[in-house]
Amino acid sequence: MSRVTLVMVVFNRFSLTRACLESLRPTTVPFSLVVVDNGSTDGTGEFFRKFPYPYPLSYHRNPENLGLIRALNQGWRLADREFVCFLHNDTEMREPAWLARLAAAMDEDPSVGLAGLYGVKRIRRNGRYAGRTIVHCLAEQPTIMGDRVEVAAVDGVCLFLRRGVLEAIGGFDEGYGFFHGYDRDLSFKVRETKRRCVVVNAPFFHRGGGTRTSSEAPVQLADDLVQRREALARFARRWRHRLPADVRGARERFADLLAGRSEAEGGRPL
Repeated sequence: MSRVTLVMVVFNRFSLTRACLESLRPTTVPFSLVVVDNGSTDGTGEFFRKFPYPYPLSYHRNPENLGLIRALNQGWRLADREFVCFLHNDTEMREPAWLARLAAAMDEDPSVGLAGLYGVKRIRRNGRYAGRTIVHCLAEQPTIMGDRVEVAAVDGVCLFLRRGVLEAIGGFDEGYGFFHGYDRDLSFKVRETKRRCVVVNAPFFHRGGGTRTSSEAPVQLADDLVQRREALARFARRWRHRLPADVRGARERFADLLAGRSEAEGGRPL
């Protein structure tokens, strides 16, 4: 029996969903699949009703687009396994052991409460990421060194944690609106339980927000940017007692400071 429920929210862009599911075929760890469809009109529903893949499937369709965050909460409440893995449907996994590596982060270190594939070590007082401290395993140009690294927050492209932890912290905060802020907030809620957040080394490809800002998306670019700013402000207000946040050690901070000065002066990074 599998230990993992994979939760995926979809809204049109069926080609992305199909490519993601195809990339999951070699996955070495068995999983069940929960799909929350936010009212797709492009044949997505018909596909899942005739689901051709071997993964046990639970398919829930909303009559309209309720937004990503509400749909994520619907999804994990349909999950019945020890772990829940939220995966964006515009990703493609490049390593069959990707899910095993996420599970290992929890099994091998009880202090880890949230794992993913993309994150940041330092978050500024205003809630923004410090770009130099972003860590990821994007297949084209990964920045992670080793099996895993601690981060201050994990990006929502992939979020892996125990279902019991989700229950304890109340899932995702739907007050953030349609798309943004939920992953930073979840990371800080997990850290508030004295657990750590990590990024694991499992290469993936990301098609980058196509489900948000395409012509089929319910929120177009201008509105999306407004909602992003509002979510960031909400996060900064809510977690002002924990910001700025930085999980780097003193040596790493000093090395990053020297590298930043060198680049600003036009020299080579030290």
